[in-house]
Amino acid sequence: MKTLTIGKAARAAGVNVETIRFYERRGLIPQPRKPQDGYRLYAPDTVERVRFIRKAQEIGFSLREVEELLSLRAHPESDCAEVRERAAMKIAEVNSKIAELERVRAALEQVVANCPGHGALSACSILEALEPSHRTVKVSQVETQMKTTTLKIEGMRCDGCAETIKRLIERQQGVKAAEVSHKEGEARVLYDPLAIDQDRLVAAVQKPGYRVVSSR
Repeated sequence: MKTLTIGKAARAAGVNVETIRFYERRGLIPQPRKPQDGYRLYAPDTVERVRFIRKAQEIGFSLREVEELLSLRAHPESDCAEVRERAAMKIAEVNSKIAELERVRAALEQVVANCPGHGALSACSILEALEPSHRTVKVSQVETQMKTTTLKIEGMRCDGCAETIKRLIERQQGVKAAEVSHKEGEARVLYDPLAIDQDRLVAAVQKPGYRVVSSR
């Protein structure tokens, strides 16, 4: 494939021209130098890079995460495990969002089920359930029910592993705080048992390949 104008490059990559310009501004793709007489011309590998970015976005990666993937992609000596770890973290994030949406749906179903469907608006059970005073009571109840667990983890090779596990845990819905020590091989987690249980915490840690040998 020969060099292309921005319009042809955009069509080849399946995007519009403004998308290419946006990626250039973000530093995700290089902007060719403009000759004194003519148009900027884009190399074939730029088209492939745009396709890669779009595909990564389609499966849920943010542009910041795409930038990290591109950095790994540019270094042949990079370990595939690093890419796998990022994909596993994205799966954990998606699962957390799904769980949160399921809780929202359950709450809405309960509110709708409690509504008689008729009567004065001043006595509407749905509006009453949305009052700030009700939310305050719920938050207070959750705070008093927080629990702490310590997970013994095998497979942490460095402080970077500990930081990765910490981010994985903190992304889980219901986790209030987490401390992870590479030296001790442990993760201490403060969490809401109404939102997440130990099995899901263990699953989140083990998804990238680490192993939880005990919890207390």
